[in-house]
Amino acid sequence: MISTISPLLFATLVFGHGYLTIPSSRTRLGFEAGTDTCPECTILEPVSSWPDLDVAPVGRSGVCGYNARVSVDYNYPGSAWGTGTVATYSPGQVVDVQWCVDANGDHGGMFSYRICQDQSIVDKFLTPGYVPTEAEKQAGQDCFDAGLLDCTDVSGQSCGYNPDCTSGQACYRNDWFTCNAFNANDRRSCEGVDNAGLNSCKTTIAGGYSVTKKIKIPDFTSNHTLLQFKWNSFQTGQIYLSCADIAISGGGSTPETTLKTSTTSVTKTSTAAPSATACNNAASVSVTFNEAVTTSFGQTIKIVGSIPALGSWNVASAPALSAAAYTSTNPQWSTTLSLAAGTSFEYKFVKVESTGAVTWESDPNRSYTVSSSCATTATVGASWR
Repeated sequence: MISTISPLLFATLVFGHGYLTIPSSRTRLGFEAGTDTCPECTILEPVSSWPDLDVAPVGRSGVCGYNARVSVDYNYPGSAWGTGTVATYSPGQVVDVQWCVDANGDHGGMFSYRICQDQSIVDKFLTPGYVPTEAEKQAGQDCFDAGLLDCTDVSGQSCGYNPDCTSGQACYRNDWFTCNAFNANDRRSCEGVDNAGLNSCKTTIAGGYSVTKKIKIPDFTSNHTLLQFKWNSFQTGQIYLSCADIAISGGGSTPETTLKTSTTSVTKTSTAAPSATACNNAASVSVTFNEAVTTSFGQTIKIVGSIPALGSWNVASAPALSAAAYTSTNPQWSTTLSLAAGTSFEYKFVKVESTGAVTWESDPNRSYTVSSSCATTATVGASWR
């Protein structure tokens, strides 16, 4: 009797877990809009998640996830997600992607990114008012499984084998991304992938760690498709699924622009008109960050974020802004950084006292994607919050 009920009881008691943050997933947008009060709780459970990574059917969870704790289904457009794209990439482009793992639900294992290239299948998840059937959800997952974006597609990226998997098991493959050993003494499991600090991303249970990797966009074009994130946990019979609405075209990346209302914060993509003059796409862009914030003598403003150029969430390594243009009527701090075209990241401004004490901006994290167009400069304006 005990063995019959314990898996369900265990699944109920274990908290977690993780969701896609860059590009902005439907889950993230639902969280920012207040529709979802626990974005890391979109879980497919109880299922067989290890060592066979692809054996579990998706059921009602579908390709984009179903959060049973708040009864939110991300498999069709909602008021805050799915009606537009959040980022535009080029075929063959290498881009940064990121997800967030909760500190209390870091179950280790392996994770992956996928793109289904059958538009007729993807359209089932893009149509307002249409709820895909479970059969359509499974057909969608089968298509995404076939569109796995291998870790090894990106030259120079570390693509080892999971230390919790042994040769001969189905999980012994280096095309997926892998977390560290579950029982490692330091920087265990997914927390240790890129050593990001606690609260480098937002979760509602115990604070989150960001996990950043690179993927190569396939040679495929679509005005609106989906990028899927899938994490199979090692410790528990749980799988986490989320997806982001993206476009793939020859025009390259466009920045994510956050549109705020009194109740929602929805990410949309602004599409620039094509230039009439031919150009070579910029390899790097000089991005100027301006922050309007009133400070006192001895205080410094820094920009800290998820990429090495911004300190990888380490305030001590983050670049400081200059107060050269600061006036009492225009308290502007500014810095200009050379960033690789197409780089996507999250960031915040912090206020550092002369004593070293740090005050962070309020949540959520800001996000930005460096343009891959002809432009070699860009300016981002913001105010302290």
